[in-house]
Order: sequence, then structure tokens, then C-alpha cells
Amino acid sequence: MFTGSITALVTPFRDGKLDEAALKRLIEFQIENGTNGLVPCGTTGESATLSYEEHNSVIELTIKTAARRVPVIAGTGSNSTAETIQLTEHAKKSGADAALLITPYYNKPTQQGLYEHYKKVAESVDIPIILYNVPGRTSVNMLPETVARLSGIKNIVGIKEATGDLKQVSDIIELSREGFVVLSGDDFTTLPLLAIGGHGVISVTSNIAPKEMSGMVSAFFSGRTDDAKELHFKLQSLHRVMFIETNPIPVKTALAVMGMIEEEFRLPLTRMSDANRAKLTNILKSFGLGLRS
Repeated sequence: MFTGSITALVTPFRDGKLDEAALKRLIEFQIENGTNGLVPCGTTGESATLSYEEHNSVIELTIKTAARRVPVIAGTGSNSTAETIQLTEHAKKSGADAALLITPYYNKPTQQGLYEHYKKVAESVDIPIILYNVPGRTSVNMLPETVARLSGIKNIVGIKEATGDLKQVSDIIELSREGFVVLSGDDFTTLPLLAIGGHGVISVTSNIAPKEMSGMVSAFFSGRTDDAKELHFKLQSLHRVMFIETNPIPVKTALAVMGMIEEEFRLPLTRMSDANRAKLTNILKSFGLGLRS
């Protein structure tokens, strides 16, 4: 169920508030172009700056708009276990298919602390849980041995692995229980991760190129490895420019340039520099993406 190309949705704003119409358009754009799942309120969705009310609204609207056409994996992680449980309970009540839980940030728990955190949430809320490891954001790396321990908990079903370290991914696949879902959280390494036994990607780039991202993953799984490799290299320029500044600044800028959302962020994120915006626009043009006239 949680395989393929899954989009880490941006949260569109207009005049400081959630732009519900734009979010609905984005969701329809994703589904029409073959995306296999949606993640609202992840890092790309600026979850750290959403109020509880906004966080809940984004998840509810995504679930309602998707209407069971694709799975919705709600971002409900926090650096507080109690808060994580609260957000995850809401996601389950709203009808989410799973919850994506980032490793607690800032307080830097030990490996045992990570284990206890996820175990407590899994025991408290009966919903499929996908772990999310992104040390570049959180300053803590959940080691393969810890992931393997957690994979023994029934409703912890997978991990979004965003270290970009294929050795670590390989160790996770080797050590974890059979059937444990491993998703790339790093667009660049999606195809190599699939080649060693991964199941898909939770992607930033698929916000703007859902057809190509889903096409690459489906080509690999259908045995068309040459087609998958061709798409992998075609997408590399987009991947690079999506991380030219802090995510989600580039991807939201790209969507604004494409006319899909307003170019609006929550402080402390700011608009992209003029020089990087010019580079981004040139890449979008060369990729053939439609730009706002």
C-alpha cells in the first residue's frame, strides 16, 4: 500500500493563511499524474510553523480531497512524545491511512530514547506508522539496529530514510523484518535504493514532476530498468535545483513560477534569492514545465 512515488506536499499560503483552493488543485494535479500517495504536514509542508488548527485542517482537507484514490500518510511527528500522540490520534480519527513520524528534533534522544518514543506512540494509536530519519534536519541519526528493533512492533510498517547513505539503507533492509517498507527520503538516491530492495520514495521533486517520478518508479518495478535509468538522469537537474536553498523554498518557488500557488512562506523561511530563482526558472524551462505567462 505504501509503495511507489509518494509526494511530500507543500502547504500553500495566501495572505498568511492556508490556501485551501490551491491545496486542492495540487492534490488533483498529483493524482491525475500518477502519484501513488500523499504526505501532508511533513517537512516540505512547513509543519513546524503550522498551528494545531492549521495542521489538522491540512490533513483533513487532504484526506477529503484524495477521497481514497491514493493513500494519505499524515505527518504527525514532533519532538514531544505526548504531542506526537495527540497529532497522530487526530490523523487516525480523520481517516489517514498512516502516520509519518520524524525523529524528535532538538532534544537529541539516545537510540533507546528513540525506541521508547516510537514504541509509546505505536502502542497509543492503532494506525500504521512510518518512521522518518533525516539527521540533517534533526541532529540525530536513527541507526539500523534501532530501526530493526522497531520493525518488530506490529503497526510500525516502514521508514522514510533521508540520510542519502546507501550503506545505512542496505543495513536497514538486511536487519529489519520481512515486508518492512523502506522509502527514500532523498530524491537523488531513489533509483539506487530501489535496486537494493527499497519500495519507493517520499519525494519533494514530485510536487512539480509527479508524472516523471511515478514513471521512474513504476518502470523499475515493471522490469524496464533502462527506462527507469533514463528518467533518473533526466530528473537529476530538477533534484539539484530543488535543494539549491533550504527545502521547501525552491519547490514552492517552482510551483509559484508554474502558476499553481502563491509564492508565500512562513518565517523564518524567506523568498529565494534572485540569482537562485533565475537558475531555478532556467531549469524548469529546460525540463519543459509550464510557466506562468
